[in-house]
Amino acid sequence: MKKIVLALGGNALGNTPEEQKEAVKITAKSIVDLVEQGNKVIVSHGNGPQVGMINLAMDIASKSEAQTAEMPFPECGAMSQGYIGYHLQNAIQNELLARKMDQTVASVVTQVLVNKDDPAFENPTKPIGSFYSKEVADEMIEKGFFFKEDAGRGYRRVVPSPKPVDIIEKEAVELLYNNGMIVIAAGGGGVPVISENGALEGVAAVIDKDFTSAKLAELVDADTLIILTAVEKVAIKFGQPDQEWLSELSIEQVEQYLADKEFAEGSMKPKIEAALGFVKAKEGGSALITSLEQAFDALAGKTGTWIK
Repeated sequence: MKKIVLALGGNALGNTPEEQKEAVKITAKSIVDLVEQGNKVIVSHGNGPQVGMINLAMDIASKSEAQTAEMPFPECGAMSQGYIGYHLQNAIQNELLARKMDQTVASVVTQVLVNKDDPAFENPTKPIGSFYSKEVADEMIEKGFFFKEDAGRGYRRVVPSPKPVDIIEKEAVELLYNNGMIVIAAGGGGVPVISENGALEGVAAVIDKDFTSAKLAELVDADTLIILTAVEKVAIKFGQPDQEWLSELSIEQVEQYLADKEFAEGSMKPKIEAALGFVKAKEGGSALITSLEQAFDALAGKTGTWIK
């Protein structure tokens, strides 16, 4: 039996609530496969498109005739945790019922402490929400939003992406986890909060969910961090004629590949950095990067990229 933190990539979720409900049915099967083998599982997930959609909808509603109250960005993050968590726990519970497995699933709205002096607050880089034309982006910049052009596909809103320092609800997550429940936590990297005058205060930012998942795995003393992405294995020279797929890496090898800039910024690099951070923090811990479809075989050592 292993204690696993499973970080779902965007391909495990849909772009709309209806798409998502269908996508998580497939995701649930893979999660329950792991549980059926006796593993304890915490599930985390991204929320980039979802939190952007919620934030934009609330902004438009506040400027409509209805004059709906403006919704701060941290609350939008919490909303995304709630509805994605609901979809995941519903699909997982239905899969458990179909297999006649007597287990419980619970979602925890999770706050993640960040440093208020993190330099990320001076340089927003994390893309959220949909793509927009330059004209629309310019209009929204005038309203106080930050936008950046994204790989020739249009303009996306960007927010700061500070590093996680601590997870406020870690004891609650661990209590559920250690009592055999499947826990969904740290959704979207968690709602970022800072400590201000002895109190916690939400801030407009998005924490990279892979870094938060690694921090969560460390804090709950997990054995393995699994980061799911669109590919079965990690590669160096990706997309080039001499591309090489990697099966197992040491800490030293990963550090060298990072120094050589082998992994793409905003794509594989943060996943590698998060996996490395967990392995260095947890003695005897291991990290696995693979696809959702191959997760079960990868955990058995048949595929995927392991960092040990």
